[in-house]
Amino acid sequence: MQGTFYVVGVGPGDPQLMTLKAAAILKKCAVWFVPSAFENGGSMALSIAAGAVSQEGKTILSHRFPMKQVHRGQAPDPEVKSAWQEAAKTIMACLKEGRDVVFPTLGDPAIYSTGFYVCETLQEYGSPFHVEIVPGVSAIGASSAAAAVPLCLGDERLVVIPATFENERIRELLNLCDVAVFMKVHKVMPRLVGLLEELGLADKAVLVERCSLEDQKIWSNVREAVDQEIHYFSTMVVRKG
Repeated sequence: MQGTFYVVGVGPGDPQLMTLKAAAILKKCAVWFVPSAFENGGSMALSIAAGAVSQEGKTILSHRFPMKQVHRGQAPDPEVKSAWQEAAKTIMACLKEGRDVVFPTLGDPAIYSTGFYVCETLQEYGSPFHVEIVPGVSAIGASSAAAAVPLCLGDERLVVIPATFENERIRELLNLCDVAVFMKVHKVMPRLVGLLEELGLADKAVLVERCSLEDQKIWSNVREAVDQEIHYFSTMVVRKG
């Protein structure tokens, strides 16, 4: 009997924010296929999962996924595509042996998750397999809660924007919404804050760094974060109202 492939959201960082269902699946699966951003590097997703469920007796397969931009509708970078294909082959081998495989992913699998790319690659191979996606607490919701700033109220419109977008595209999206959440802000803070200043929105922004972790930091004045080394796990919420 073929195994099941689970893509499980483990939340933004604090293991206590993992869902009961995610923990149950991690507990029952013998194989954990964990993503890593660096060769021989650690896995944040694994750290979170292991904070709630023991790794004892588990087969931990760590796989590097290059941190390069993916543009939907365009061919991915060859290194990225190769990483997806290698991951799919390893996972398929386990599934064919009847072993269940769980892929823990940061936050929620539906939001910029490598897990869905792996699912698509599995489908490209034409091999039938069982898959279950388990939602998790997103960095978007967790950052809103940490800063005590609502994402949307009443008839407000919310948009999620990768901060790596060019300025003109960001301007267009800000014109369409009442609240904006910026992700992937760590490398573009000077440009992003400069644009918000230009639009009169810098005072409407709050930055949450390493949300839900012990060293979480909330920047109520985002200007102060411009010259700092901001961690990759950082999210900015801008309420225009």
